[in-house]
Amino acid sequence: MEVQTTNGKIKLPGEYKRKWFVLFSYPADFTPVCTTEFYSFAKNYKKFQDFNCELIGLSIDQVFSHLKWIQWIEENLEVKIPFPIIADHGQVAKVLGMTHPKKGLNTVRAILIVDSNGIIRLINYYPQEIGRLIDEILRVVEALKISDEEKVEIPANWPNNELIGRQVIIPPATDEKTAKECVKEYSNYDWWFCYKSLEYEK
Repeated sequence: MEVQTTNGKIKLPGEYKRKWFVLFSYPADFTPVCTTEFYSFAKNYKKFQDFNCELIGLSIDQVFSHLKWIQWIEENLEVKIPFPIIADHGQVAKVLGMTHPKKGLNTVRAILIVDSNGIIRLINYYPQEIGRLIDEILRVVEALKISDEEKVEIPANWPNNELIGRQVIIPPATDEKTAKECVKEYSNYDWWFCYKSLEYEK
């Protein structure tokens, strides 16, 4: 789809070919919770780029409203918003499930994480009253990339899992021979719970 943004018209997902991106919707410009989110997204933008991941915001506000708001943020909070914001008329938000039937024309607080093949890998929603935890979005992007690259699964609270720390889980074996091999090759609690350190950390 082609969308109007603060950086001009772009096509999604083609604009981010061979890159991951986080598309996040928010209720409206010039609102306090959204302002705190944009400030944090901007402060953490370099961390997203380190994962070959870009950011793009979206709300049903006109582009001039977006431009005035990001100007206000830069002048008053001394941080530049380095990523584009979609000025949606409702079509994009409706297609992507970013509207709520009881919230009028406002977009909800949603997140779509899209991989380098243009495939949506995660969809998450927050209540309008609750701001997002940017560190969690970064964690999920990193975890998805590691899972893809090393063909592993990621434990709860990773990278600070209470059982195996930063290590990752080997997908459970589906036959007896592989189960026996996994127990010999990897640390484990049992044949169905084997784990290892990340390849680049060995």
